[in-house]
Amino acid sequence: MDEDLFWQLIAQLDWAKLGDDEAVCAPVVVALAARPEAAIHGFEEILAQKLFALDTEAHARQTGENAYVGPEEYFSVDAFLYARCCVVANGQEFYERVRRDPTQMPADVDFEALLGIAGAAFEARTGGELEFTPSVSYETFANAAGWPR
Repeated sequence: MDEDLFWQLIAQLDWAKLGDDEAVCAPVVVALAARPEAAIHGFEEILAQKLFALDTEAHARQTGENAYVGPEEYFSVDAFLYARCCVVANGQEFYERVRRDPTQMPADVDFEALLGIAGAAFEARTGGELEFTPSVSYETFANAAGWPR
């Protein structure tokens, strides 16, 4: 899978179904499930790369009420991951703008459901569970260069 196809799939999220995350993701799951298993792995790999790139302290400081304020204060690593998912889910142009300028990071939003697309597509295609490990982790603090100490 290449990035163009990845972003074409992301563009198929059905925001008319906002409030029902499974329904929002359904067109992408269906389209991805129609592709070979390697494409599903490729989707998960590119998603991990995009989320990893946004895993920076500068981005975390812009997320609103639960923003990162320092190592001594509570910070929800999950909320930050889900906020990064929202950035990717809003498409390539928005993603690139936020990646370049952390002050454009949206506040108090999330879209955790993005993380389940590849698994749902794999299950729809094969009946099995996706067992794929991307080359980078999208978990918060995984991008050591983004969190200088």
